[in-house]
Amino acid sequence: MRVGLRQFKRPLCYVMALLYVVAGGLHFVVPDLYVQIVPPVLPAPLALVYLSGVAEIAVGLGLLVPRTRSYAAWATIALLLAIFPANVYMAVSMVTIEGTGGSDPSALARWARLPLQGVLILWAYWYTD
Repeated sequence: MRVGLRQFKRPLCYVMALLYVVAGGLHFVVPDLYVQIVPPVLPAPLALVYLSGVAEIAVGLGLLVPRTRSYAAWATIALLLAIFPANVYMAVSMVTIEGTGGSDPSALARWARLPLQGVLILWAYWYTD
């Protein structure tokens, strides 16, 4: 089984990198959607959205370069831990995201994001070697 997974390691790295670059870019395209899930106890929500967007793009690009892949993977884990409070806030506070064209996530989708963070952390950890 382990040999079978290894054959997917490189392609999945490119998929992960693309996901982070696209997700980071979306922070600049539709920042208002992300601002809504920043916990109100944090200062400067828009600045935090832009900062996390830059961080996502940076880790995505870093994952593409073999020399920086391990550092980028660790940075991805740190980023996922840093944004976890926003996902908890969105789930617990039942934030209604305005401007989604009626596609506001259900309660199940809000809570599903929390274990998904764990999966994403494990995925990034695969590249820390």
